[in-house]
Amino acid sequence: MERGAAAAGALSCTFRSPSPSPTSPAAPHWRPLLGFRSRSRSRGRGWGQRAVVPGAPRLFLPPPCRRFRYCSQSKLLGMNKGQNRCSLATFSSFGQSGISLNNEDLVKDKLLIDCGEDQDCVIDGIVALGKFDALHIGHRELAMYASKAGTPFLLSFVGIAEVLGWEYRPPIVAQCDRKRVLTSWAPYCKNVVPIEYQVEFSKVRYLTPRQFVERLSRDLKIQGVVAGENYRFGYRASGDAAELVKLCEEFGLSAFIVRSVMDTARSYNGVTTSVNSSDKGQVSSSRVRHALAMGDMEYVSELLGRKHRLVLTVKENHLQERKRIMLPKSCMLNMPPADGLYENCDLVNGGHLGLCRVIINSETIEIEMKDENSLLPNTIQENQQLGIEFG
Repeated sequence: MERGAAAAGALSCTFRSPSPSPTSPAAPHWRPLLGFRSRSRSRGRGWGQRAVVPGAPRLFLPPPCRRFRYCSQSKLLGMNKGQNRCSLATFSSFGQSGISLNNEDLVKDKLLIDCGEDQDCVIDGIVALGKFDALHIGHRELAMYASKAGTPFLLSFVGIAEVLGWEYRPPIVAQCDRKRVLTSWAPYCKNVVPIEYQVEFSKVRYLTPRQFVERLSRDLKIQGVVAGENYRFGYRASGDAAELVKLCEEFGLSAFIVRSVMDTARSYNGVTTSVNSSDKGQVSSSRVRHALAMGDMEYVSELLGRKHRLVLTVKENHLQERKRIMLPKSCMLNMPPADGLYENCDLVNGGHLGLCRVIINSETIEIEMKDENSLLPNTIQENQQLGIEFG
């Protein structure tokens, strides 16, 4: 169970289905941090007091007697700034010319969606880069190491599926629930809650890796970045972690590269599962989705470092009896586990309403409370949000 979790109530939730239960794995193997730091100016503090030769990678080891977990992101895209008064041509990693853009097209939009006109929300901060769909334990490690170097922020890219024409998938974490999850990370981040800011992917799609880092430095005035070792950024994902370090050195930013959290022990029916072509056994949002689709809530909790919370908006067509609530699946705000019966779940609505069991089928979600006195009159009202926590 995650330390300092904000979720109310204890949870032990078991999924029952006709298929054999997944084999319980050994604990994941955590590898040490590989930290490349580059600085050409001394703003704020870093992770050590040793001098750093500009452009030279350094190995930063964790403090003695302490173990850390690490994560990666695969195929994440980035952004940055145009040249002064000329047209730009973007290039792929294969050297082919991309789309020619005028400088005004690249810099006319503000980067941060939920920041003011001055874009001063992350000044002098350490920004963790990624999509952060699941907010899993690997993402939490990025935030933790950002907090070691300065004030931690998450910079997440949204709208990628719409721009690239991918099939819609519900989010793993409901948008309205993300702040609660980030708040639970405070004990890992020196009792500081990381703040998340979002960038619309369509605004940065065609920026080169150099433009990406320049915009971070010049427009957002950050102190440094944290990214996973598999991080990709820039037009057609042409930049990698090594280029990120090099460009950060050029623009006077610190760069911290974190090794992937590996999850090599998990298998289903004795067969190690690879969820996509980029899966090398690392903890990922794809693995969380796969575990949810299998109904393996114990595994989901291991990957997330917390209980999975399904958020529902109560609609007028819900059915409520003395100890039972039935809602249509259209009420869901994020991804549910597989259809089936889940015992010993928790129902929350800002506070803990009580233990329950949950039946999910193709059309509805049925919640049956263990204590028939849990649902007092007017406890559940229209347009209210409910949370079901699995474990």
